[in-house]
Amino acid sequence: MESIFHERQEGSLCAQHCLNNLLQGEYFSPVELSSIAQQLDEEERMRMAEGGVSSEEYRTFLQQPSVNMDDSGFFSIQVISNALKVWGLELILFNSPEYQRLGIDPINEKSFICNYKEHWFTVRKLGKQWFNLNSLLMGPELISDTYLALFLAQLQQEGYSIFVVKGDLPDCEADQLLQMIRVQQMQRPKLIGEETAQSRDQRLPRSDVDQAIEVNHPFDGTGMLDEDEENFQRALALSRQEIDMEDEEADLRRAIQLSMQGSRRSEFLDSLPQNVPQSPHTSQTDSLSSEELRRRRQAYFEKQQQQQDRTLNLHDKPSLSSSTPEADPGGDMSEEDMLQAAMNMSLESVRNHLNTEEDK
Repeated sequence: MESIFHERQEGSLCAQHCLNNLLQGEYFSPVELSSIAQQLDEEERMRMAEGGVSSEEYRTFLQQPSVNMDDSGFFSIQVISNALKVWGLELILFNSPEYQRLGIDPINEKSFICNYKEHWFTVRKLGKQWFNLNSLLMGPELISDTYLALFLAQLQQEGYSIFVVKGDLPDCEADQLLQMIRVQQMQRPKLIGEETAQSRDQRLPRSDVDQAIEVNHPFDGTGMLDEDEENFQRALALSRQEIDMEDEEADLRRAIQLSMQGSRRSEFLDSLPQNVPQSPHTSQTDSLSSEELRRRRQAYFEKQQQQQDRTLNLHDKPSLSSSTPEADPGGDMSEEDMLQAAMNMSLESVRNHLNTEEDK
């Protein structure tokens, strides 16, 4: 692409760069474009004077700055259009109804001029390939035929005004060479600002502290992820501890209940006299299983309940009611009360047996 003429941005002379990149040579200078702008200003002044040099509109026009150029190097579309007329070229607005009715495919055109606010640049076909000749780029940018329409549509969405250049462009070396060969571009050219910033960063030495921070804590987003992961693991560990504590508390409660049941049974067995002669009745009491004890205890309370029911039915016979055992005031006794009652029954049986032995 060395044969392609490409002016890079200098100041605000993008209109000059746009024209020269379009025509592929140093055809216009700031002085020549300023002359065209001054000529346009004079023509406008003469039209305003036709309404009277003493009119308020004319005096206001003279006080206003030029709309065709400024001190920064900006030139209007009128200046660019008049400069191209010298070469027999004409500008047509790309999205105008007149042009759109023609239904021309962009790849069949020869060049476009694009403008956004105060920046101008050229997109031109050289040989059989399209190139973006923006002066803000470090070099020409190759644009494929399939991408051209999308590229122009994207510029329009970004607010660019696009003009189609109609007419025969001057012959140039790049166009003749690219008629015979096709070029390939492996890497898109950088913007001038990007190249300057990168070179400045490479020239500026970094302090040892900055280098140490970058080595130990690279800004790749993993620091934030590591912190989130650490918080998650901490919360998970706390949750597991709470679950373990709940499990331990449940196990402790079950152990206490089993211990209380065991102590009640042991107290019942310990309360029995150890020197009682082994009679059939006492051996049977000592060898009672928990299931047998439960059955006897249930039978005792059923008997108590039957006696209570008879007492309620015979409430008009005081003599009988006084001889009945006192019913359970609560109706339903707790297991601890039932166990105590069973112990009392067993102790009473043992005492009766002892009294019988003494009588003998």
